[in-house]
Amino acid sequence: MKRFFTKDIPLGTRKLYTMDHPKAYISESFRMLRTNLMYTNVDRQVKTILFTSSGPQEGKSTIVSNLAVAMAQTGKKLLLMDCDLRKPVQHEIFQLTNEIGLTKYLTGYCSLDEAVQNTQLPNLNVLSSGPIPPNPAELLGSKSMDRLLDLLKEQYEVILIDAPPAIAVADPIILAGKCDGVIVVVRAGFTKLNALKETKELLKKAEAPLLGTVLNDSTMNGGNYYKGYRKYYQQYYRKYYDE
Repeated sequence: MKRFFTKDIPLGTRKLYTMDHPKAYISESFRMLRTNLMYTNVDRQVKTILFTSSGPQEGKSTIVSNLAVAMAQTGKKLLLMDCDLRKPVQHEIFQLTNEIGLTKYLTGYCSLDEAVQNTQLPNLNVLSSGPIPPNPAELLGSKSMDRLLDLLKEQYEVILIDAPPAIAVADPIILAGKCDGVIVVVRAGFTKLNALKETKELLKKAEAPLLGTVLNDSTMNGGNYYKGYRKYYQQYYRKYYDE
């Protein structure tokens, strides 16, 4: 069983460690996560992966943005979608505009080419949330969203989706059923067990394909290699999901 831990990511900071410090040990941990994801489901293609958490401040946006860079660094053509239509941050992380984005595209105000933005990596694009709408759940559950995902699957090898916390709003549960896989970010010493169990039940009812969890902000005694930022990814985090 494999687990991935992270340590010492300051609350309130969202950094692209994998882009700014590619040789640091935290970047290597994201590459380990990337490798494990590549071999999670060898029997079927997993192109759309949704990241959520039980609640806020668990680090999912930092995890998914750094993973996106790590995967794009292998040459894969990748899109990072910010589907948190309530508190979006991916445009801030990548220092992009959020004037158009997903909501503008879904409501017919711009083309997909206008909505998708380039990053410093030529094969990594970002589709920011766009202006916050009054009806996030309805937009994400619309036929337009279904058609968009089908279109994006034709254009990209991997699509990573940053979604809101699962317990707070219905949005990630609506999206989960549309994706090939779901990963739940868990923050050690912060995420409540009951909240995680509730997240599991919500995803189960949506028949969401749960790939596993990332345990964030945790330490482990051991050799020098494991000091600093560490993540252990597992296909099913038994402590919380196999009870």
